[in-house]
Amino acid sequence: MKQLQCATFEGIEATQIHVEATFTKGLPSFTIVGVVNTAINEAKERVKSALLSNDFTFPPKRVTINLSPSDLKKEGSQFDLAIALLIALNQQEVSLDGWFVFGELGLDGSVKENALFFPLILSLANHGRITKAIVPNESLSKLSAIPSVTFVGVSTLSEAIDILKSDDITTLTCNSTSPDFPCVNIHETEYFFIRTYPEDFLDVKGQELAKRAALIAASGMHNLLLEGSPGCGKSMIAKRLRHILAPLHQREILEIAKLQVLEGKEPTFEPLRNFRAPHHSATNASIFGGGSHKAQIGEVGLSNKGILFFDELPHFSKSALEALREPLEDGKIRIARVNSKIEYETDFLFVAAMNPCPCGNLLSKEHVCRCSDLEIQRYKNRLSEPFLDRIDLYVQMQSVRATDTASYSSEALHARVIDAFCMQKERGQHRLNGRLQESEIAQFCILSTDAQSVLDKAVNTFALSFRSIKKVQKVARTIADLDRSTHIEKCHLLEALSFRRR
Repeated sequence: MKQLQCATFEGIEATQIHVEATFTKGLPSFTIVGVVNTAINEAKERVKSALLSNDFTFPPKRVTINLSPSDLKKEGSQFDLAIALLIALNQQEVSLDGWFVFGELGLDGSVKENALFFPLILSLANHGRITKAIVPNESLSKLSAIPSVTFVGVSTLSEAIDILKSDDITTLTCNSTSPDFPCVNIHETEYFFIRTYPEDFLDVKGQELAKRAALIAASGMHNLLLEGSPGCGKSMIAKRLRHILAPLHQREILEIAKLQVLEGKEPTFEPLRNFRAPHHSATNASIFGGGSHKAQIGEVGLSNKGILFFDELPHFSKSALEALREPLEDGKIRIARVNSKIEYETDFLFVAAMNPCPCGNLLSKEHVCRCSDLEIQRYKNRLSEPFLDRIDLYVQMQSVRATDTASYSSEALHARVIDAFCMQKERGQHRLNGRLQESEIAQFCILSTDAQSVLDKAVNTFALSFRSIKKVQKVARTIADLDRSTHIEKCHLLEALSFRRR
């Protein structure tokens, strides 16, 4: 019995599939087993036509193809080429050990690309399960960006057969190179970024406190809440944050490309983090993922390594805001359905914007607020204390004035973010400050004597929760990094406390 390797999705991660073939005596038939969907069942006709069109004789036997493990539902057209190769090589002694094969067959034997090949192979590579693969020529330009995997591109079924017969790897492609972008090298690891700013902070006039909070949020990936009157620049700041975020490792760039493919977009392979901004009328399933038969990824998962922006925060449903507490705290979200249970990473920077009251004029000096006290209280009560406790930085925006001017460009802010990022990595941190675990806080967030005294007083004065204390320490650590300070001083801690919501 011969076998090749392929893969299918289980949630958003790939599961390795063994494609096995047996040829037994009996009435000629062709069967594919292993809980397969319609696309795989239809592969029988594509495989037959491709073999007969290329002068191969279909074996007059009972041909059984098994996709193992048999209890896992498989879907997709990526199995076509593997099935055809096992049938074409059934009477020949060839070594198939370690070969992964991905390809959809045309009726004439041509090998075609499928958009899911990249995320499938990337997921396998991330878990160290794949070293060499036969793929369509069309896919090489994207797949060659995946490190530690050797690829051979083929255009036809005959070319794939010749490769396996000769086991000639001299034509294989393994040219994974570093992305051609500016980078910083820290401890022999490269982190990449982009110096173009299509949306610049120079467009934001005034709002110095909000821009300072945005700088801190970008430097340490701290969650940010902006409250202010309509039109004061909340959304402008949120959209410009994307372009000044910390640099990305090559593996993170590939993860972002994988999410782009899962969303149906062409991957760009740029060190630019995702920006997702669901509307407040979006359903919980579209925000968090789900589905009755198959758990699909939602906006929260697609924002991984980037920004999740909730505009008009109190208008989101109560259930959506409360469900957001888990991914904000754990960096993961779990979706359980009868047919599937999956978990995916949600390491995003959460940015939210809200008005101070339903009409938006509560903080305005020029306009009169039309809301009653009850309406304002009901509006504020949509945000629970456990949810707000997960916000690192809270800023009350200023009213717009005619004298407001631009101050900092995105380029200048980005340079400071990169400096703070380098300090964090040079300390040996695997995570940015906003994502530090409890044990890492004790190691990296070292307070001076004066700073510790201020923190102790703040705990008693403001009745800070354990989570709030840790968030203040992490924000203070980022502020200290922006000042290139080894320890957290009193001034850094005071500024961090000033951004807490009271």
